[in-house]
Amino acid sequence: MKWIIAYVAAAIAFGVLDSFWLRWAGPNLYRPIIGEILADSFRMGPALAFYFIYIGGMVYFGIKPGIESGQVLTAALNGAILGFVCYATFDLTSQAVMKVWSTQISIADIAWGTFATGTASAVAAWVTLKFTG
Repeated sequence: MKWIIAYVAAAIAFGVLDSFWLRWAGPNLYRPIIGEILADSFRMGPALAFYFIYIGGMVYFGIKPGIESGQVLTAALNGAILGFVCYATFDLTSQAVMKVWSTQISIADIAWGTFATGTASAVAAWVTLKFTG
């Protein structure tokens, strides 16, 4: 039950944070710089697959160590490291192989992934510890 609580809490926290980011970054950061490579419409299937997999990674690599140690800060730190590594992998690979990617997007996106994953991991660990002791 504890891991279900952790997963759901992480999904809600990350989903809320990421929706704010994407609503701002889409028209203000991504579209002006890399608009020519963006899809015309949002594809729900790949997005749901990403969130399902990524939240599982957050629970295992970020939230679980925090819960096991009883330290929300541990979850925040491990989540931030996971976010940094995952977002850097995507952004730097994209910058290496795409004509219209920019350093500005890489820096902003990596910072966002680090913050959002760390914050969502901390929130999920706190909620889980609160409800499961």
